[in-house]
This record gives sequence, structure tokens and C-alpha cells, in this order.
Amino acid sequence: MSSTWAQNVQEATALRHRLHRSPELSWQEHGTAQIIRSELKSLDIPWRACANTGTVATLAPNATGRHIALRGDIDALPIAEQTAVDWISQTPGVMHACGHDGHTATLMAVARWLKTNESALAGPVSLLFQPAEEGGHGARVMIEDGALDGVDWIFGWHNWPAIPFGQAVCPDGPVMAANGIFEIELTGRGGHASQPELCRDPVLAAAAVTLNLQQIVARRLAPQSAAVVSVTSIDAPSGITVIPQTARLAGSIRVGDTAVRAEIGGMIGEIAQATAQSYGVQANVTVTPRYQATVNHAAPAAHYRCALEQVLGPHWCDHRLPIPIMASEDFSYYLEQIPGAFALIGADDGEGHHLPCHSPQYDFNDRLIDPVGRVLASLVGVPPECGPKGNDCDH
Repeated sequence: MSSTWAQNVQEATALRHRLHRSPELSWQEHGTAQIIRSELKSLDIPWRACANTGTVATLAPNATGRHIALRGDIDALPIAEQTAVDWISQTPGVMHACGHDGHTATLMAVARWLKTNESALAGPVSLLFQPAEEGGHGARVMIEDGALDGVDWIFGWHNWPAIPFGQAVCPDGPVMAANGIFEIELTGRGGHASQPELCRDPVLAAAAVTLNLQQIVARRLAPQSAAVVSVTSIDAPSGITVIPQTARLAGSIRVGDTAVRAEIGGMIGEIAQATAQSYGVQANVTVTPRYQATVNHAAPAAHYRCALEQVLGPHWCDHRLPIPIMASEDFSYYLEQIPGAFALIGADDGEGHHLPCHSPQYDFNDRLIDPVGRVLASLVGVPPECGPKGNDCDH
């Protein structure tokens, strides 16, 4: 089997559009898994199912050098697409609004290239096609199912519309935040809207709790502490003339330092309870941790930065982006287990790819497949012929 890198990119772009048309939610990626496994089979790359809808493929299993894993995520989001692209989602209410279709397609381009050049690999390479990154803890289940067995280093990436195309970030230490969610149920006394004195209004209390929670970041944490507390939902359905019995709030916590998350959770409970009491209602607060901070290891991060410079040039680093960003990634699970690094790679080319991930108007920038694929191939020592020659990123 032989193919040029340009052919790989072209085929990967077509695959990306195919995946975009048929998005699947976390833990439902059966069709996506079938496509991935069919592609791997056609390339004669051995694979095994992992975490049900996940797939682990392996190249050069008997090579004696460092065993490196490359990860791509495969799940979509419950968002109704509002683009006009020819490859628009054909699944109502579901779309690839975070670019996982592009991550998967890029990893497949790398798979094809590495298979062509398998004899040049110094060590084994595992390709992790991971399900359920979007809040489903897919990385954790992949690890439980042996995805990291024998792996020495792991690398991942995410397209990032807030970074200019051709630039990236890959620091030592935290690159993405830890997160959590909170839910607050306020129970009062419902009744007729004309008789508020006989009621205990949970809607008014919900509004007050929402405002009071803003003091956490503004006044309870040090200004140097990277944190976000967002109330994202208030639900108190009732008739227009009815004060309801209950109101529910929900929201998100984001912190650069995982240790701060528990502190914020305690403040949410304290503020919600005290505010509810002042309005004569009861508060039930639940705070649930989700992903840890994504923290790069120094040696793999240096190796990654070298590959980024090889492909993107000497001005590859976006020094303007505040790090860590407040989005979260379950790639953090891998980095808690073995050394590795994660990069955010810019998508904004001035042609509409500045729209943020999770927007219904978002679409992955296909131009990323070429340079990012070359970076990933360089990480395992086999850079494509259209990229810089040689591989001196040996850390």
C-alpha cells in the first residue's frame, strides 16, 4: 500500500464530511465506530473494540522504542445545526459542534500515513478513537478497558477557533480547566399571584441566588485565581397567575486549579442556603465534580512544541491566549495515568472559522487536517514528505 500525504488529506477531508453528516451522541457512536473500523480494516491496521464504541488500533507492535498513543474523540452534541454547508448533519437535533469529526478524520489520515511508513517507526503507536468525551467520561472507560496498557506517552489536541490558524498553545502544566456542575432546588409555598403574602416565592429566591453566586468569583476568590461560576438554567414552570412551589437552577463551575473546585462548591451551598432562608424557602444543593484540569507533563510537552515549530514555523505559539482556558477535557484522565501533552491548535483563518465550539453555526476547519496530521506524525518520528525533513524532536 502506498499513498502520498496529499492523498491522505484529501481522503480524510471526505471522511470528515461523511462523519459530519451522521453525528452520534456520547455512548451512541455505533455507526461512527463501524466507519472507523471499516477504514482501519481497509488499511490492514489491526484494531480492537475498547469501551464499547471506542477503538484502539496498533502499528509496529514489536518495535522496541517508546510506545506512543495518539487520541481522537468521536462523539457529537445535542445541538440543532444551523449552517449551510453541503455536509450538514442529517440527524435532527445532533451535530458535530466541537470538531470531533475533524479530530477523527485527522487521526485517520495519520493512520494511513503511518501504515505506509510502518517500518520506519522506532516504537509502537496506538491510535485511540475515543467515545463520549462530551461529559461521558469516555477516556476513563477507555483506560479501564486497557487503552493505555504498555503506552509510555500520549498526545492529543483540540481545534480552537479563538486561536489564529497557524498558531497553537502547548504549555507545561495546566492547559484546560477542571469543571463541575451544580443543581439547586428551591422549595417554597405556591399559590395565587394576587396573594404573594400567603406564598413563599421560589422564583424570586432563584433570581436572588443567581445574583448572589456572582460574589464567588468577584469577591470570594483571589483575582489571580482562574475560575468561572455560571448559572446556565432557571426552571420554574407555572401558569401566568400562579406562583410555583419549586424553582430549579443549574450551572457550571470551571477552575484552573482542581483543588479550588471543592472550595467553590462549598461556597455555592453556603450562599444558596443563606439566600433561600432570607426568602423563606428551602434550598437543596448538589455539586458534582466532572473532569480534572488537563495538566501537561514537561518532557512530552517540549516534544510536542518541537513538532509544532517544525510544521507551523517559529511563530507558532499564540502568546495572547490566557492559559489555562476555562473549557475542560477528559484527556485529563490520560494525563493522570501516564506522561503526555495536549495542544490547542488554531482554527481561525478569517473565513468563518472563528465561531466557537458548541455553536450551532460552528463547522470544523478542514484546513487543519494537513498541518495537524503532520504534527501528529512528527510526534512518532515519521513526518510526511511535504513537511520539514527529518525529526530532531527527541526528548
